[in-house]
Amino acid sequence: MRASHCLSLLALALLTACRPAAAPGAATPDPAAPAAPTAAADASAARQVATVAEAFLTPMTPDDNIDSPASWTTPDGQVWLIATAKATDKLVVYDGQTGAKLRDVGSLGTAPGQFDRPNGIAVVDDLVLIVERDNHRVQVLQLPDFTPLGVFGADELRKPYGVWVNKLGSGYDVYVTDSYDAGEDAQGNDVLPPLAELDKRVRRYALTVQGGKAQASLTASIGDTTEAGALRVVESIWGDPANDRLLIAEEDETYASEFKVYTLEGRFSGTTFGRDAFQAQAEGVMLRTCGKDGWWITTEQGKQRSVFHLFDRHTLKHVGAFQGNTVANTDGIWSMQAPSARFPNGALYAVHDDQGVVAFDWASIAKQLSLPLECGA
Repeated sequence: MRASHCLSLLALALLTACRPAAAPGAATPDPAAPAAPTAAADASAARQVATVAEAFLTPMTPDDNIDSPASWTTPDGQVWLIATAKATDKLVVYDGQTGAKLRDVGSLGTAPGQFDRPNGIAVVDDLVLIVERDNHRVQVLQLPDFTPLGVFGADELRKPYGVWVNKLGSGYDVYVTDSYDAGEDAQGNDVLPPLAELDKRVRRYALTVQGGKAQASLTASIGDTTEAGALRVVESIWGDPANDRLLIAEEDETYASEFKVYTLEGRFSGTTFGRDAFQAQAEGVMLRTCGKDGWWITTEQGKQRSVFHLFDRHTLKHVGAFQGNTVANTDGIWSMQAPSARFPNGALYAVHDDQGVVAFDWASIAKQLSLPLECGA
């Protein structure tokens, strides 16, 4: 996520040696919290990672510093793969079935349709929401023309990164991660705030869109301040309304690489998972549903090769892991469940090394991990 929060390999080794070993299991409950589901995945005992070939790689553009992707299916059946470009302050639009670049959108600035360090992205209905770290806001655009509808969050957000949108009957709940710091140390590294000040790591907004205008109001500030539940370094976030779960990646590698489970109202459930599985920073997360079941797709941001871990939607048990032939150093991911001509069972998109995006055919993933393609209601 941010280099200032990363320690050297030596420091990490020393920290790991001094930390008490975690008991086997994918989910770790807070002893002080109410009983919560645990996942008995012994991922660390025998690490097995399948290889799935990428269906395509987009053109590589290192100067863009690509961070996060999302997809949208046009009314005539085309798939647009839209990615944020942090360094060049724009969106890059690719063909979601071939990877070919289609266009750029936006430029540096504060005006509608302009961006400053765009990071998180989410698509819902015909809306695309962009988190701008250095404009301290979320911008709402309407597809297919990327028409600016409004911005929100500038009064509260300090260093926003990730976003998840929960569609409701009359609008949307928007969750935005905010990884603010307590200044810098003498070496210019970000200083983590004390636990007591981590109570606003996620902001929830009520968003409505009417008459070509987007309006949002702050409805909650979220963040546990206990040792187990605190969100130290945050970016990636996703939710599961059917099971009242909000998953947030803990990216402070000096503490743990894991996912913390909150409720949609913002209460830490007492459950964490993934610590035994991850050997690098926890990053992008998405939910792939399969009827009432499904899998959490999570990202281990390996510098040489990214590993994607799947956990059971309900039990959080580790059910498999895979890597590509190329993709590495992944920030954001996006699961497209809608069928397309190229991907009848959907696709998984993942950023490659800040330079572009790769696609995996979901059918190929399911075959390698022995997952069902046919799902009940």
